[in-house]
Amino acid sequence: MPASLRAAVSSAFSRRRFLGTASAVGLGAAGLSACSDSGSTTDSEGRTVVEWWNIQTTEPSKTVWPERAKAFEAANPHVRVKLVTMENDAYKSKMTALTSSGKLPDIYHTWGGGVLKQQIDAGLVEDLTPSVQPWADTLVPASAKAYQFDGKTYAVPFDIGAVGFWYNKALFAKAGIESPPTTWAGYLDAVGKLKSAGITPIALAGKEKWPGMYYWAYLAMRIAGVDGMQKAADAKDFTGDAFVKAGEHLKELVVLQPFQKGFLGAAYSTPNGEAAAMGNGKAAMELMGQWAPVVQADAGKGIGGDLGFFPFPAVDGGKGAQSDVFGGGGGYAVRKGAPKAAADFLKFLVTAESDRVLVAKGSMMPVVKDATTALTDPNLKRVSDALGKATGFQLYLDQAYPPAVGQEINDSVAALIAGSKSPDQVARSVTQVAKSQ
Repeated sequence: MPASLRAAVSSAFSRRRFLGTASAVGLGAAGLSACSDSGSTTDSEGRTVVEWWNIQTTEPSKTVWPERAKAFEAANPHVRVKLVTMENDAYKSKMTALTSSGKLPDIYHTWGGGVLKQQIDAGLVEDLTPSVQPWADTLVPASAKAYQFDGKTYAVPFDIGAVGFWYNKALFAKAGIESPPTTWAGYLDAVGKLKSAGITPIALAGKEKWPGMYYWAYLAMRIAGVDGMQKAADAKDFTGDAFVKAGEHLKELVVLQPFQKGFLGAAYSTPNGEAAAMGNGKAAMELMGQWAPVVQADAGKGIGGDLGFFPFPAVDGGKGAQSDVFGGGGGYAVRKGAPKAAADFLKFLVTAESDRVLVAKGSMMPVVKDATTALTDPNLKRVSDALGKATGFQLYLDQAYPPAVGQEINDSVAALIAGSKSPDQVARSVTQVAKSQ
């Protein structure tokens, strides 16, 4: 895998696993004392110290992040940015303990959604609305959605991505498919044509569950619309027709047996997994995020110019538009009572000038409109275009909802795909867990 893209892929992989209720045992007092209780901390030179927790452990981000901190310090000599960088799972474990203790870092990584909402409800997160409002219109609108609740903004994005279909143009041509399908009925027809041509239509990592969730989530979005998704989440009720129909449409696909042999035991990024099947030209499609081309080339050989991208199809009669996007990214939140310099730093991080650095050097997807010109990879440009034109945005369901609900969606949809749960049972199981939270 090219070093210039490893950090972006690592960040993308991290969204697959949400913040669980990890034990604080073994973290020790040192891990908990790293954060200030309130107000500002100063160093021996009298500078305000802002502690910034991040998960950028691989290059190029591992180098770019300190560079951004030093650039801010140069422009603000009264501030010192203290970086604390840790691996994804270790970070989540420590943040679980810190959240329980009521002590968070000045600035910390967040995926938004359910976990951030829990921290907000606990009174631990600064409302950044007044700070962000003057420059909010410079952002790609979809990039901030995961961090907004009740009309207020609680974190600033630094990366954003979207899920869509990555497909093999050569295999589509072999099957006589002239252009990517735009409707679900057309999609099922394309699957049939691929099978008739002796081509495996879809690669799926059934073992890891989250890739299958994408299908159900997108179908629910296309039928209920983004507003309908939010209403269901607010009511903690997913038994409505839209969610049952999403399962029924997914079952239509499963009945066609479109996945590669042994898909229920396949992982995502292993040599015999989903990405390798796509990267080695053994399957025609996969529904995946913007990191897909890199992982295809890493787990397999990659298919170069034969790789294309198209949005998830519309569902006839559905309230959702094909331009509504399902995805997520990374952002930074500020603890309640942190020094003002923390919010100032985040403003600096997402200026067009700084974001161009993150895009060009750090392999991030642009969150600032004027930074999209820094994208050079044609595949990432396609994803960025979809995000820029998005009429609605839905965060990954295993991030948008409380962790237990996200896990139940993953588990129940996996059971539907395996044939052990019905569409109605999926909707009822998810609702039962949602109401228990």
